Amino acid sequence: MPGRSRTGRTPANERRNGWQDGDMTQPSPDFYEAVGGDDTFHRLVAAFYRGVAEDQVLRPLYPEEDLGPAEERFRLFLMQYWGGPRTYSEQRGHPRLRMRHAPFRVGVAERDAWLSRMRDAMDEIALPAEYDATIWEYFVRAADFMVNHIEDIQQGRAAQI
Repeated sequence: MPGRSRTGRTPANERRNGWQDGDMTQPSPDFYEAVGGDDTFHRLVAAFYRGVAEDQVLRPLYPEEDLGPAEERFRLFLMQYWGGPRTYSEQRGHPRLRMRHAPFRVGVAERDAWLSRMRDAMDEIALPAEYDATIWEYFVRAADFMVNHIEDIQQGRAAQI
């Protein structure tokens, strides 16, 4: 089949964003443009990091005194994930989200604080409801995926049952 390897998978050099692994289906460039492109993600991430800077749970997770580099990395990641420029992959390669966050204790409290700050940022930029819901659903799944302490994972599951 044209455009497919012998395994039936699209070769990495032909994948749209360079880090699809069969489990992650990123939105098309049309979605990125529909939500407002670069400007939207700049505003979203700036609003989020303003919240992180004053958050007693989240701020200690950032080893850099200046949050600027973390803000830029997150913005580039989100822009690429949602169909924008491939700058994140060109600079940093595959996101390896769990590996990059493994040195930090991410429990239920950290997840909830992250989601609270992100919800504030999403409310601030006020996307149309259908785009807000799509992005928010991703953030909730991603935040759950980042929890890396077994006690907190068990507690979080118990709280959801």
